[in-house]
Amino acid sequence: MERVVYNQLPQQVAKLVNIQPQKPKEAEAFVKAFLKRSLTQKSEEHIDDILTRKAVVLERLQKRRRRERKTRGKGLSAKQRREMRLFEIKPEHQRYEMFLPLHELWKQYTRDLCNGLKPEAQPQMIQTKLLKADLHGALVTVTKSKCPSYVGITGIIVQEMKHVFKIITNEDRLKVIPKLNNVFSMEIDGFVSYIFGSKIQFRASERSAKKFKAKGTIDL
Repeated sequence: MERVVYNQLPQQVAKLVNIQPQKPKEAEAFVKAFLKRSLTQKSEEHIDDILTRKAVVLERLQKRRRRERKTRGKGLSAKQRREMRLFEIKPEHQRYEMFLPLHELWKQYTRDLCNGLKPEAQPQMIQTKLLKADLHGALVTVTKSKCPSYVGITGIIVQEMKHVFKIITNEDRLKVIPKLNNVFSMEIDGFVSYIFGSKIQFRASERSAKKFKAKGTIDL
C-alpha cells in the first residue's frame, strides 16, 4: 500500500492563496527534507514510522519556557544564607566612624519622611511614621530595660532583625540588643521619640506595612 506524505491543495483553495501547484514528487521530497532537518536525532526509518502512525510535534516551546522561569526564580534558602554568613558583620567592619555616613543619610531620610520635622508638626504623626520607618542608621539609646546592663547603651543601628537590633557603639563594639522588654529613644532635630521594642517585633519590611493602633502601653 502506497503511503501519502503530501497531498496537494484543492485547485479552488490554491487559487485563493495564490500558490502555484507543485508536482507530488517534488512536494514529497521537500517534506522529507524538512522533517530530516527538524528531527536531526531521528533516523529515516524512525521518521517514516512516525509519519505512518501519528502527528509530528516538532518542539514544545511553551512547556520549556515555563521550566526556565521556575529555575530562574529560585534563590538562596535561609539555611544557605546562614551557612554563607551573608548577614554577619566582620570584626574589621565594626568601627563606629564607618557608619556615621549611614547615620547622616538616615537623618535626611527621616526629615523627608516627616516633611522637614517642622515645629508645628503633630508629635503623634511623627511617632507613627517613625514606627514604620527604616531604622538602619538611626542613633538610639536604651532608656529602660528589664536587664540593667542594657540601660544607657547608645549606638547606630547597623542591622535590624525581627527580635533584635545590632548596634555599633562609639567604642567600636557591636551590641545585640533584644527588642522585647526594652525601650529605645532616638533624637533628631530636637524631637525625641520613644519606641517600645515589644511593639515592633517585626522585620523592617513587615513593619513598613503594619498598621499600628493607638493603644495604651504597659510600662516596664
